[in-house]
Amino acid sequence: MFDNLREDWQTYGRDPLCPGMWVMVVYRFGCWRYTIPWRLVRVPFSFAYKLAFAFVLMATGAEVPCEAQLGRRVRIDHPQGVVVSGDARLGDDVVLRNGVTIGLRRTGKRGSPVIGNRVDIGAGAKILGEIRIGDDSSIGANAVVLTDVPEGSIAVGIPAVVRPRKKLDQWREECSTVS
Repeated sequence: MFDNLREDWQTYGRDPLCPGMWVMVVYRFGCWRYTIPWRLVRVPFSFAYKLAFAFVLMATGAEVPCEAQLGRRVRIDHPQGVVVSGDARLGDDVVLRNGVTIGLRRTGKRGSPVIGNRVDIGAGAKILGEIRIGDDSSIGANAVVLTDVPEGSIAVGIPAVVRPRKKLDQWREECSTVS
């Protein structure tokens, strides 16, 4: 827990007032409490977690339960309206912006997304259902993603259309011909 918190502290620029950091501290604490093997010892920590979770939910508007699996250095920019399902899995270095929902596609049907490493998710994006988002992908603002997104792709629109990202050299070449 403390190694992850140290990385989170650095990820948020060592700013104790950053609301995204509060969300991550409560999330990491909630995960840590499950490692306590003795129920009688775990109970007060579970109660403290539930209080802290409720406080962070009211203060930031972010709902990130400790049952979700978040990787290292996850960054929640402007956590208002961020909702992550309890069975979702996020990789390392994922960036979430305000209004992002990662969760179930239908009520009563299990299956949440698996988000790869270094995925950038734009404001208001909805990623729903039992799908996979590949490493180094981007999800555009307000996109509604209902299908798999391959590694190194970008998904934009409602419903999201998946396109391969242009290579940087290809983009520079196109820009230089326009000038």
